[in-house]
Amino acid sequence: MKRVAFVFSFGIVAAVFLFLPIHQVFSFTEIRTNHPEKFYINISDENVFQIRYTHSIHLTDVLETYEIADANNLKLVSMEYEDVSIGMPAYAEKGETLAYEDGRYILSFEDKVLSDFTLYVGDIDLDLYFLYDDQSYNLKSFLQRGKSYLFEIKKVSLIEKWKGAVFDHGEAAE
Repeated sequence: MKRVAFVFSFGIVAAVFLFLPIHQVFSFTEIRTNHPEKFYINISDENVFQIRYTHSIHLTDVLETYEIADANNLKLVSMEYEDVSIGMPAYAEKGETLAYEDGRYILSFEDKVLSDFTLYVGDIDLDLYFLYDDQSYNLKSFLQRGKSYLFEIKKVSLIEKWKGAVFDHGEAAE
């Protein structure tokens, strides 16, 4: 009887460990498809991350800086870019500050909190990197070009992590 109780208890603990969403990740979920692919980057103690991409028209780098606001929200902290023509803000709106330093515009946001956003991966040979915890992840090496992905912070179970693709290490950030 003790053996059955032990096996049953072990089974309960194993099920909780496998199915309870306790692992906080950056999640990239393909949208506009019936069978979305999912990609995860584990979240450590670092609360700041960046997305760096080359603007498809200006051909200059844009750097977006975010913070993890709470368990599942993102805070857009700033955007840095060199050109204000097509697609880039030339002025600050309410709750924003625009500065020009060292040839770059820096648009800072006071309190721009997001639950998620859609990331489109262009089918062009330009940079798209996710920078986090001294690692640089080339998003075009694992996200499919020409597809859109829902980006969010969420907790997933170990089973969900196994079903998706987990990227534990990027390249060392410079």
